[in-house]
Parts: sequence; structure tokens; C-alpha cells
Amino acid sequence: MTKKAVHKFLCTKCGYIYDPRQGSGSAAPNTAFEYIPEDWACPECKADQTEFKKKYEVVEIEG
Repeated sequence: MTKKAVHKFLCTKCGYIYDPRQGSGSAAPNTAFEYIPEDWACPECKADQTEFKKKYEVVEIEG
């Protein structure tokens, strides 16, 4: 297994974490946060994208 840093984005209003690998609502899986639709909002508290902060997570991947 190989370790890789993955960017996730934390909603500073409610703690929801956007994981680009999973997507959310109108953001399809594997959509980078920078490319999600402009009208996308936090699915938990409806905060806009400016309320999100980048965070890192180290994950193990096969290959």
C-alpha cells in the first residue's frame, strides 16, 4: 500500500467535510473543490463555499 495526501474541505460553520473523491449533491465524485458548481452550498448548513477551509488527510491506496 502507498500513502497519499488527500485534500478535503471543512465547513467552518458546521464541521461538514467535503471529500472530492465522493462528491456531494451537484458535485460529482472526483470533482475538485475548485471546480464544484458556483451555486453549491454545504449540504448540512447551506454555508457558501467561502466558509470552507482546506485540510489534509493521509490515506493508503493500493497500487
